[in-house]
Amino acid sequence: MTTFRDAARRANDAIAEAGRTRSVDVRADGAIDFASNDYLGLARDPAVRAAFAAARTAGSGGSRLLSGAHAEHDALERDLALFLGRERVRIFSSGYLAVLGAIQVAAGLVRTIRSDRESHACAIDAIRLTHLPYAIYDGAPPPANGEPALVVTESLFSMSGRSADLPALLAALGPEDALLVDEAHALGVFGANGRGLAATLTDDRVIVVGTLSKSFGCLGGFVAGTSDFIDLLTSTARTFIFDTSLPPGVAAGARVALERVAGGDGLRARLFENVATLLHGLDRPVTAQLAPIVTIPIGDAARAHTIAAALRARGFFAPAIRPPTVPAGSERLRASLRADHRPDDVAAFARAVATLLAVPA
Repeated sequence: MTTFRDAARRANDAIAEAGRTRSVDVRADGAIDFASNDYLGLARDPAVRAAFAAARTAGSGGSRLLSGAHAEHDALERDLALFLGRERVRIFSSGYLAVLGAIQVAAGLVRTIRSDRESHACAIDAIRLTHLPYAIYDGAPPPANGEPALVVTESLFSMSGRSADLPALLAALGPEDALLVDEAHALGVFGANGRGLAATLTDDRVIVVGTLSKSFGCLGGFVAGTSDFIDLLTSTARTFIFDTSLPPGVAAGARVALERVAGGDGLRARLFENVATLLHGLDRPVTAQLAPIVTIPIGDAARAHTIAAALRARGFFAPAIRPPTVPAGSERLRASLRADHRPDDVAAFARAVATLLAVPA
């Protein structure tokens, strides 16, 4: 008799045969991390950590609309709105839930959705949950046939390092359309004072979503837009209404991190110096633009996994990116650079990658 456990085992065997098995690995080997999205190195900033520790309570106590509303949340939202140049901001317990909530609410105001092919899994999941007709585009969205449309994109795509042409996307919108821009990987890195690639899009039809877990080195996500949209989000977004709010210490830490981001031109300069060092050392075609996400094409799941394991043995942590994160045949290494990487370590990592890629497949 076949059991539920047997079915799970067979499914795992099929995943292993395809070279797609994943596991959670607590790194205790001291490997130099080239996978973290903590681009400015703020997760270890003493002032950010002190703000966490100074919190009066470890947990928030409930959802924001019940007992989980704290002064630290309000202060962070006000500061983020000023920083981003948006009317209002609402924070969520993760970037994933922020995107789900924003797309769910925006979908109620349109009739169709257009999404870039490289949009993150959270956006894909959210779009499917709306049950609206949608189209996937490459670079430029197809016309919406006169129906109000939500266009979904990232500003800097997480698996390729490509940036979207945001001004062109905005220019193509109709009066009833909206543009949702996920700034997760651009915020803190690009734009004046790290305000992101969407900072110049001063238009009521623009919705900005982002995360506090990358350049801010903390946890959580947010949605920024007009006061009308944020009010609607607060009343109808299920991922806000029914989710426990961020612990107040996390919000306080993110507020300190925001100060570091706004004044972090020196951090950004060091970050891009490290990016240039890696690109120079690799001396091969990789990401087309200068960005902290450097993708190195491999094209085969088994080889990508082998090279990642060999890098780990040499003291570098840069996991292979395999399906379903990227399409089959586009397997790659993905190196994330940080401001606090030592230049000598970046150069050594580049040499190790170059050496391993030179070995015939």
